[in-house]
Amino acid sequence: MQSPVIGTTRTKPPFRCDLVGSFLRPPELIEARRLHREGALSDEGLHELETAEIAKLVQRQKELGLSVVTDGEFRRSWWHLDFFFGVRGTEKIDLNAEAGRVDAKQRAETFRVRDRISFGDHPMLRHFESLRDLAGSGVVVKMTIPSPALFHFVQRYNGGDAYGSDEELFADIVQVYRDAIQAFYDAGCRYLQLDDTSWGTLCSLLHRTQLRSQGTDPDKLAEDYVRLINESIAERPDDMTIALHVCRGNFHSTWFASGGYEPVAEALFGGCRVDAFFLEYDNERAGGFEPLRFVRDQFVVLGLVTTKHGGLESKEVLKARIAEAASFVPIDQLCLSTQCGFASTEEGNLLTEDEQWDKIRLVAETAAEVWPDSGRLS
Repeated sequence: MQSPVIGTTRTKPPFRCDLVGSFLRPPELIEARRLHREGALSDEGLHELETAEIAKLVQRQKELGLSVVTDGEFRRSWWHLDFFFGVRGTEKIDLNAEAGRVDAKQRAETFRVRDRISFGDHPMLRHFESLRDLAGSGVVVKMTIPSPALFHFVQRYNGGDAYGSDEELFADIVQVYRDAIQAFYDAGCRYLQLDDTSWGTLCSLLHRTQLRSQGTDPDKLAEDYVRLINESIAERPDDMTIALHVCRGNFHSTWFASGGYEPVAEALFGGCRVDAFFLEYDNERAGGFEPLRFVRDQFVVLGLVTTKHGGLESKEVLKARIAEAASFVPIDQLCLSTQCGFASTEEGNLLTEDEQWDKIRLVAETAAEVWPDSGRLS
């Protein structure tokens, strides 16, 4: 566990100005993916175009003086399912096909555990290696994958009889993630983010009520998920930062859950041993800052700038909200980011690329004015 760095320029993540991960797909990439689905573009052709667009994205991030870069998740269709599909022992489910919806206008996919799971030779290792090479030196390369808690949360709805109990499945999920963390580390990754919408669900009164009606205690689930995450990251190398990003949904500028962090705050913030929490705080759906009182020595990256729509937040309001959060967590443990990525799926959110970059610039400028150790490269 890192200790907050006070009064010096931050050279390790999280950074005062940080990124959640995904960026809007450029039109060329959207068209290439369509052609690929229709069989008019080969795997190699798609990979080549993805690489070219990621190279442009990395350069743009560097030009803004950011200390951290991502690949924008340009090689993914879904922020989470692509990782799950790559785990051995899982299979893709087309929910439209299963429901007989032949003319469905919206994609609907998930995954099922069909056999004992293992990390194996996961394709996202090569995604990271490509990004690492494109980024070169001078910036930290950030990799994002869905969390082990979300793996369990999604599959619990999808059947499968490969495991006789949750504890058996938990043990294999832990091993998958320990292997993943070591593999990414060996490839050079020192900054890994676990993205997780299960916690957003557990913050929601509606969803908590639904879980209870299905015979599941949401408080026990929260305890189980803290244990699952902690065991999954327990063997991480000392010089690797692992963050947890909590989201309430980000598909095409929509969301599925509302509710502040209070129902899970003590279990999550008081018990989860990640190095940083990336937390949505862009509107009233996320509640107030009071739940942050349970945070111990971790960093909290405040997601105060929305990615759901264009239009810039007031810099003065952002500063005031940071000061308010500092009533519960020392300001030296706070950082700033957007509330989520800009394109959790290839469809992207409802804003323009110019608006996207204006948002990133706003985060960078505000962070530089609030923290003298904002860690910008320029």
